[in-house]
Amino acid sequence: MIKFDNVSKIYPSGNIAVNSLSLEIEKGEFFVIIGPSGCGKTTTLKMINRLINLSDGTIYINEKKISEYNIPELRWGIGYVLQQIALFPHMTIEENIAIVPELKEWDKRKIKDRVTELLKSVGLEPDKYRHRKPNELSGGEQQRIGVIRALAADPGILLMDEPFSALDPISRKKLQQDIVKLQKKIKKTIVFVTHDMQEALALGDRICVMKDGKIVQCDTPKNILKYPKNNFVKNFFESGNVYKTSIFNEAYQVRDILDAGFCDLYKTDDGTLSINDTESIENLLKRLVNEKSVPVNHLDKSIGTITNENMIKFISRRLEKCGELS
Repeated sequence: MIKFDNVSKIYPSGNIAVNSLSLEIEKGEFFVIIGPSGCGKTTTLKMINRLINLSDGTIYINEKKISEYNIPELRWGIGYVLQQIALFPHMTIEENIAIVPELKEWDKRKIKDRVTELLKSVGLEPDKYRHRKPNELSGGEQQRIGVIRALAADPGILLMDEPFSALDPISRKKLQQDIVKLQKKIKKTIVFVTHDMQEALALGDRICVMKDGKIVQCDTPKNILKYPKNNFVKNFFESGNVYKTSIFNEAYQVRDILDAGFCDLYKTDDGTLSINDTESIENLLKRLVNEKSVPVNHLDKSIGTITNENMIKFISRRLEKCGELS
């Protein structure tokens, strides 16, 4: 879908923002770019829709060089959501969403139906919101409009540049949940830039970790946590307290996973050190980073085994029920 072939961005000052970057993003993939400030992640994103021109190399979309698209054609096929929502204050929500479809000369009935469909997709009642102005909406509601405005003309690609970072924690968690649910329905190719490690782990099919304009590691969230390529990746994610979300605090014990039915109920005889069912989930998670499965004891008797898969299912259930994305 999107391919970077030895792409660099060098500014006139000599600053190398992106250095010989090569990667491929698959169709329908939620691809997250993360790294410290100044690592080149936003520059990488903006080169896709030519908001920033590359200095060397080639970017392809659907096997066609982006330089071969004219600018309107390229950008109409790419939705763009950024931290500063930039809704037009004098226009209604419906008018804001309809901007690109109108530029593409869609039929008015088709535009109205599209606005209705998109408002419903993010849980906003169409009749209640379509005639409101942006200043009548909360920050979270405005950002939802920003997302669906980018999707209005049904682009194949959605670029998102730290879109939730200015929101309060509750709104941010809710929007993270919403974008995951929305992606399951629309299956767009999403390239998402963030500086938040927990956000990257919650959203990404794959995560690209950058440093000094280069890719350090590009892998699934599970593999990045379990097999960090080097100390930079390991320390970077540890600095974000990725094991310290409220899901893994002392309020939850290993017993909670068993009670939820996410375990393999058989006795293991391979000599693996057991964990008591009263231990914290945080301690179990630390074990599962390096072990495929951990036997569980209750009153000194083996009662089952918890695997990485069991843990992932339990976490997913808690996220769905409690909105604990962070």
